[in-house]
Amino acid sequence: MKEYDLTELLFDLCKSVGVSGNESEASEKAMKYLSEYMPCETDALGSVIGKKEGKGINILLDAHIDQIGLVVTSIDDKGFLHVAKCGGADVRVMSSSEVTVWGKKKLFGVIASIPPHLADENEKNKAVDFDNLFIDIGMSKTEAEEFVTPGDRITFNGTQAKLLNNNVVSPCIDDRAGVAAILRCMQILKNSDKPLCGLTVMFSSQEETGGSGAVAGAFKSNADEAIAVDVGFAKAPGIKEEKAGRIGGGAMIGIAPSLDFDMSKTIISLAEKNSIKWQYDVMGGNTGTNGDEISATAGGIKTALISIPIKNMHTAVEIANIDDIEATAQLLAAYILERSDGNA
Repeated sequence: MKEYDLTELLFDLCKSVGVSGNESEASEKAMKYLSEYMPCETDALGSVIGKKEGKGINILLDAHIDQIGLVVTSIDDKGFLHVAKCGGADVRVMSSSEVTVWGKKKLFGVIASIPPHLADENEKNKAVDFDNLFIDIGMSKTEAEEFVTPGDRITFNGTQAKLLNNNVVSPCIDDRAGVAAILRCMQILKNSDKPLCGLTVMFSSQEETGGSGAVAGAFKSNADEAIAVDVGFAKAPGIKEEKAGRIGGGAMIGIAPSLDFDMSKTIISLAEKNSIKWQYDVMGGNTGTNGDEISATAGGIKTALISIPIKNMHTAVEIANIDDIEATAQLLAAYILERSDGNA
């Protein structure tokens, strides 16, 4: 089996639609890749679950498959679509954005924008809230009702491109980068001749709307330990240095109250031992990832977090570094091999 070109894999995963609560297209794509390594299926909440028996403990790897978007709430008398956010969509970048409406057929739309010449003086420097956001699909109400129904999902259009220094830009790198890292990890492990511990892989649904997919999947997994793989904040103008990692700086290893401190220390030691680039990701409260939900599931699961730094999170132009995704995959594989040695 040829090794993945990580950029091609990431872009392919990002092309699939999977707004929270309606992840089926993205889940099918991810399951196609994962089925090369283990039997897998989708559960009742739409998460992809793969399981491979092994000797010793069972380790759960999780990355969420859903992406942020919008959901149609109504169509007004002029044919404009009214929406609500589905996940953490950023209202500050909504005005004039290009979108796709996934109705009975795929429709192009533009979020309406008031020209600055006509805006009230006190509105010129303010973002429009979601209650006053309208999507123009160029149709009358009657025409729109033929193709669009309340509940239809909307995604943000963005360009996929390779940038300098092995950086890439695409919509929904959050968290298809995590999915790509786990798939790459599975490929590394397949080439290992060591007997492995039990593995459960979960590409979870509904992380952006509360993490219910991770709760249900983790409960059913009977995992002894878990590693959540998500994206983290990268340094950029206006972002405090201590709250962000560096693009190209390697995998971000989480340390937080909801995470198992010994697991975090072990992962750090393995990164050092194997010369894998890494950086700290220290949080004084919750992590804002599935790691929080997984750790408190069932009777509690020892959980660690590895994140991939990205810029412009929750926009259609998220930027990541391919080397950081590879470092995350290598670190996941190193941990699994280490724990397999101790249980084989």
